[in-house]
Amino acid sequence: MKIIKKQKKIYTEYFTIIIGSVLVGLAYNMFFLPAKLAAGGVSGISTILYEMYLFNPAYVQWLINIPLFFIGLILLGKDFSLKTLVGTFFVPFTIWISADIPFKIDNPLLAAIYGGILLGVGLGIVYRGNGSTGGLATVAQILKKYTGFSSGYSQLIVDGVVVISSALVFNLELALYAMIAIYVTSKVIDFVQLQTSPSKLVLIITEQEEQIQAIINEEIDRGLTKVRSIGGYSNKEKTMILCVVEQQEAIYLKKVLNEQEPNSFVVFLNASEILGRGFSVPKYYE
Repeated sequence: MKIIKKQKKIYTEYFTIIIGSVLVGLAYNMFFLPAKLAAGGVSGISTILYEMYLFNPAYVQWLINIPLFFIGLILLGKDFSLKTLVGTFFVPFTIWISADIPFKIDNPLLAAIYGGILLGVGLGIVYRGNGSTGGLATVAQILKKYTGFSSGYSQLIVDGVVVISSALVFNLELALYAMIAIYVTSKVIDFVQLQTSPSKLVLIITEQEEQIQAIINEEIDRGLTKVRSIGGYSNKEKTMILCVVEQQEAIYLKKVLNEQEPNSFVVFLNASEILGRGFSVPKYYE
């Protein structure tokens, strides 16, 4: 049974990487290439070479990505795998097969925003499948390993060189739009990877723990955690209650607490991703 589950997980991850790679390729053909946005990476290099020499972007990406994959395999070892090779292959393949797609946006602002969103979704899906699309991310990882730079700084340097090159080939305005695309992409990747949800983490500091516990357990059917604490101003012992609730439950809880326990100190925080009973797995009742 465990072997079947493991195999199913592997197949799902490969399927996820392929789907994400397809979206990355479509983002390039629908938005970045028509608008002449070299938003970093190998795709940015292929955009520049296409505008200068009309080189086929798919072939350019294959010619750059495949050698980079083997260089990364030699220098980085375990950080590379068959999953990276799958992403490295399917992005240019999608670009090649969808070259004549009729839906293209050449407005640089629209391309930067919506292309960045589609690219971020695609890359986020690839990363959720524990894969990679290779490319200059490999160069960034090598730079990180041999210079001690952080991952983000290494990637910024690599993408920055591509964007600066695009400013020389095209113009500064298009380079600035490309930077917008890079920013949008990074934010969407985080959103997809974290599966940002409307759930709230509620922190309640109170001297009436029994009443509040009853409200949370009975009124909204949620669990909670209690932490003993000391008030910094009063030096009195209090209880800090931690509870995660859905958006509508948070609204209802706020209303009830205002009515029944107005003296409690309450903080509502956004919760990006929740793992545990009542959220990622079903509730359990003893």
